[in-house]
Amino acid sequence: MDRTDNSIDHKPLLLGKIHNWEKHFDPEVNMLKLPFHSPGYHTTLTAEKFPLVHPTYPSILYALALLDSEEPSSRGRAFAVIRKVISLQDQNPSNDTYGIWSWFYEEPLDKMSPPDWNWADFCGKQLVQIEVRHGDKLPRELREQIRRAVFCACDAIIKRDVGPHYTNIALMGAFVTLIAGEAYGQPRIADYGIRRLEKLQAFTNRLGTFHEFNSPTYSVIAITELSKIYTLTSSTLAKKIAGDLLDGVWRMVAEHFHPATKQWSGPHSRSYSTLLTDTAKSFLQIATDHTVRFTFEKEQPYDAEWFGSGIRCPQPYLPYFTQSEERQLHQLYSRNEQTGQEKWATTYMTPAFAIGVSSEEIMWNQTRPLLVYFDNGGEAVYLKLRVLHDGYDYCSAVLNSSVEGNQLLLGIRFLTDGGDTHPSLDLIKGSIEASDFRIRIELGGCLEHVSSEAIDERAEAIIGGCKVSLRTLFAAFELEPDQDKKRSGDRKWELTRDSGIICFDLILHAGEARTLDFEAMSKAAVLFSLVIGEAEPAITVESREDVVIASFAGKQQSLLNDGRISLSLALKPAASPKA
Repeated sequence: MDRTDNSIDHKPLLLGKIHNWEKHFDPEVNMLKLPFHSPGYHTTLTAEKFPLVHPTYPSILYALALLDSEEPSSRGRAFAVIRKVISLQDQNPSNDTYGIWSWFYEEPLDKMSPPDWNWADFCGKQLVQIEVRHGDKLPRELREQIRRAVFCACDAIIKRDVGPHYTNIALMGAFVTLIAGEAYGQPRIADYGIRRLEKLQAFTNRLGTFHEFNSPTYSVIAITELSKIYTLTSSTLAKKIAGDLLDGVWRMVAEHFHPATKQWSGPHSRSYSTLLTDTAKSFLQIATDHTVRFTFEKEQPYDAEWFGSGIRCPQPYLPYFTQSEERQLHQLYSRNEQTGQEKWATTYMTPAFAIGVSSEEIMWNQTRPLLVYFDNGGEAVYLKLRVLHDGYDYCSAVLNSSVEGNQLLLGIRFLTDGGDTHPSLDLIKGSIEASDFRIRIELGGCLEHVSSEAIDERAEAIIGGCKVSLRTLFAAFELEPDQDKKRSGDRKWELTRDSGIICFDLILHAGEARTLDFEAMSKAAVLFSLVIGEAEPAITVESREDVVIASFAGKQQSLLNDGRISLSLALKPAASPKA
């Protein structure tokens, strides 16, 4: 793999990042003081009570950036920040939280719910880089503090021993232990880092991709961490593994880039934003050496994690970022070795639009199992599927799909043992309380000149001259036996425009709060079609006692089942498959 440095000068971008941080530095605490932000778990703090907080990870990253600036006047502040952050690490081996940090100065580890063991990786990697890049500039006592803190973090990482399915943390832990072991002459720790890399490579080779498949957030992290390993390790084996993994993740990123919309085609296993963030855009622009160029809302953002990492897209993949073409990808991205359950991702791309859909996936707010991007006069429009419980994405809804090109059969079924807002932190145990429960097809982005209408079981939109057709094929949501016998013709798509989005909603329950007991429901499933850019095929629907089946004639006569594309959807909610 060609790892020749590109021509991007990171130093001015880093100095700009430091300048933006300056106004947030709190000299009384010697940490950054930033607006509170969280994903809604781990911390008990709220923005109402703590609008500003002192976060550990951004603060230690700031300290490394100050040292990377090579400004002698910045060293004193960097040293003060390092001392403060180290003081917040649990260094008592008898504690369960040994080796990790809390998220915030305002919230000790014993107040978190629960503590986040990933912080051994997030904070530890900054301290390792401080030693490797700037150890000779550090006061002796501080250098020893860093050494002790790094060893505590390594102990926590090794004890936890995250598996290769948790891609970004598997990589971060490998980086911390490998580079720390090399820097401090500890072969046992370095060998653990290499073994962890080998496990990740073997897991990835078996699956053919990372477990956190095609994630705009975590692919960037994976590239950054692998690039650091490649750049900093003295191990020939680790360098080769990192190079091979980098080639694979960059190929995935490049193949899913849609040049017309400048978006990252779906489906996304995990994502925090449906349209590319300015930070993701900046990463791609820097890593491709401006092969792809973006406009930014303000100035170009820069993540100090990228400095010194050597991020660079391999030359063979650069044409994907500029050449518009028809392309279809079909990739296995998840396999349960115990149950045999597999999940496949299909991406169908034309110059006008890019469709991404999973064969099966939960409807978590971090998943994007159905995602379409359209070119609307040079600007992007997105279409995504959501299932909403009182306005928030419902984890125990599952998308199943069958697809040929731009023709999709889509089904929503329900689990009895999944989560509500999170896959595991708030398990529903069979039922939920809800005053509103709906399936939504959401359009967002640049909606100028986009037309839309919904009539009974059909909904349509015209986006950039491209027709989008949606039709309910079957719908049952029986709240109680012999009640709520609504079927496809009764459950209508309702059209709303609100806060810059267009919504096609299929309402399953609205009104007074009540218990939705999925274990008691004999039928709770919705089957519908989505066709983009051409006439809808003739679809047949067969409803049986326990399943509903939809099918249409495929374009490829070599397909099985007499050339028909079909989707079978279980009607009764059920538990997740167990090994």
